[in-house]
Amino acid sequence: MPPPLGRPLPDLDSPLGDPRDDEGRLVAALGARSAEGGLEPVTLARRAPAPDDVEILIEFCGLCHSDVHSTRGEWGSANYPLVPGHEIVGRVLRVGPAVTDFAVGDRVGVGCMVDSCRECEACEDGLEQYCSRGMVGTYGATDVRHGNERTQGGYARTVVVDRNYVLRVPESLDPAAAAPLLCAGITTYSPLRHAGVEAGDDVGVVGLGGLGHMAVKLAKAMGATVTVFTTLESKRQAAAALGADRVVNSRDEEQMRDASDSVDVIIDTVAAPHDLNALLRTLRRDGVIYQLGLPSGEMPPVDPGLLIRKRAAYAGSLIGGIAETQEMLDFCAEHSLTSDIELVGAEQVNQAFDRMVAGDVKYRFVLDNSTLQPAGKEADA
Repeated sequence: MPPPLGRPLPDLDSPLGDPRDDEGRLVAALGARSAEGGLEPVTLARRAPAPDDVEILIEFCGLCHSDVHSTRGEWGSANYPLVPGHEIVGRVLRVGPAVTDFAVGDRVGVGCMVDSCRECEACEDGLEQYCSRGMVGTYGATDVRHGNERTQGGYARTVVVDRNYVLRVPESLDPAAAAPLLCAGITTYSPLRHAGVEAGDDVGVVGLGGLGHMAVKLAKAMGATVTVFTTLESKRQAAAALGADRVVNSRDEEQMRDASDSVDVIIDTVAAPHDLNALLRTLRRDGVIYQLGLPSGEMPPVDPGLLIRKRAAYAGSLIGGIAETQEMLDFCAEHSLTSDIELVGAEQVNQAFDRMVAGDVKYRFVLDNSTLQPAGKEADA
C-alpha cells in the first residue's frame, strides 16, 4: 500500500479531468516507439509517490532539440517506448508524508535531472549535474533509487519526482513561457554566473536560437553590453529586438576585425562544427568562451597561440545544479524574463520536431499537456 498522501487538486483545469486512472498510476503521454516512427499517444505507468516524492500535474513541457536527437536515436540506441521532455511546469497533485516544502496546488518545475548520488563532491557542492556517478536524467535513464525504473519525461499528464529535484516556479511567470527556463534558461545562466558577469561587462552570444535568445536576455538583465555573432544577416533585427547592443556577421571578415578585443565572455550555443579562432580574437585578455552547443562532428582545431597570448580560456558548461536553477527562476521573476515561445498541441509535436531541425522556431516550442489523449487502458511505456 502506498503511504498516505495529500489530497489531490479539487479542480483540474484539463479536458480530461483527473488525468490518472483509479489507481493513480496510468496517464496519457506522447512517446516514440522506434527511431523512425515519430511520436504517438502512449499510456504511461507512473510509480506511486514515495514519502519524499512530489506528484505533479504537468501543464506545459518545452520541446528541446535534445528530445529530437533522443527519440530519433541520433545519440545512439534508445530504449523504446521513450517519452521525452525535461522542461516541465505544473501544479502539485499529491505529496508524500515526508514532504514539507511543497503543498498541493503549488506551481513547480522539473528540469533535466531527477536524481544524483547525493554523496560525491559535486553533489555536496550543489553541482548535481556533474555527479561523479552520473546524474539521473528526466527521461531515458535508470533510476537506481526507485527500483531501477526507466525514467520517462514530461510529454505526459503527470510525473512523480523526488522533492530534492523539484523547483518552485514563481507565480509571476507565465507558466508556458517559463518551461524552457528549466533547460535553455539554466544552461545559459550558469556560465554567465560562473564568469561573474555584471554591469559594465561585454558578453558575446554565438547563435540566436533557443539557448542564444535566453543568453541575450539574461546577460542584459545582469547589466552587460551584448554582442550577437551570427552567420545570418536576417538575424540582425531579431537580435536587436531581444536587446542586443551590437550584431556582428561572423562571416564578414571586416566586421570580425572590428570586433577584435571587444568582449569578455562568449556564450557559444552553436551545435554544428565551426571555427573558434575568429571568435577567440574578439576576446579581451582573460576572456573565456563557454561552449554550450554540442557539435555533431569534429570542430576545426584551435590555435593555442590565441589562448596563450591573451590568457584566454575555452570551457564547457552543463545545465546547472538544483540550487542554481532555483536562483535562475527567481532572477527571471525579478526581471520579468521568460522564453519566447510557440505553444503547440499534442497533434502538432511531430511537425514541431521537423521545424526545430529546420530552424523554423522563435525561439522555443512548448507543449500544452492538456491536449494529450489516452492511448488505451494498458500501460505500454
